[in-house]
Amino acid sequence: MRQVQPDFLVSFFSGPWIYVIIIVVFYLAKCINVLNEYERGVVFRLGRLLARPKGPGLVLIFWPIDRMVRVSLRIVTLDVPPQDVITRDNVSVHVNAVVYFQVMDPAKAIVAVEDYLFATSQMSQTTLRSVLGQVELDELLAEREKLNLELQGILDRQTDAWGVKVTAVEIKKVDLPQEMQRAMARQAEAERERRAKVISAEGEFQAAEKLVAAADMMAAHPMAMQMRYLQTLVEISAEKSSTIVFPFPMEMLRTFGLEKNPSRQA
Repeated sequence: MRQVQPDFLVSFFSGPWIYVIIIVVFYLAKCINVLNEYERGVVFRLGRLLARPKGPGLVLIFWPIDRMVRVSLRIVTLDVPPQDVITRDNVSVHVNAVVYFQVMDPAKAIVAVEDYLFATSQMSQTTLRSVLGQVELDELLAEREKLNLELQGILDRQTDAWGVKVTAVEIKKVDLPQEMQRAMARQAEAERERRAKVISAEGEFQAAEKLVAAADMMAAHPMAMQMRYLQTLVEISAEKSSTIVFPFPMEMLRTFGLEKNPSRQA
């Protein structure tokens, strides 16, 4: 009895049953598929698309009658390579961007376009050159948020037929030529000098207004002129100097009544 069981196992594994088991296991491996939560399976039966995508979880197909294509529903980050763009004011720049998109309809993404990843990438590149070529350099540098929304809207409308939803577009970097960078640096320096001169002129204008107001006040009140003169004398006397020369205003003579009237002398 001890020798019958090994002989039976040897005969079983060396017989045709082992090939049947291998074929069954291989067939089950082709029929049984496990899809993750973020995956859907687009099933074709004899070349025709089934009504609804399969998944997630355990999915059974009848191979080789059925063929399943896995599609990820996660957001894809697409890096758009640098593009040579000539702006509306004839400035050549290198611009790159990043596009975020997601498959919303797996059946359209497989049936409507051959490779939705490659198609979305090419569409992003052409749209980037087309949109940025219609704006000036200042608008490209200052209004990126507006251009991002415009790019997103155009791409979303174009990829909607493929079952792809473009969620965001961001312009990453704008490379300017060296001569344009030097010109912009000179322009910024000139602008800062202009602002400094304007601020200085406004300060002088305000100071002149205050001096005119002070002169009008002293003209209306002569005693104010005398008080200011005495204050100036106190400030001068505080300095260590052997000789002090200071003017004597004629208005003080009028204040004390010491100025002679030329008409009376005549």
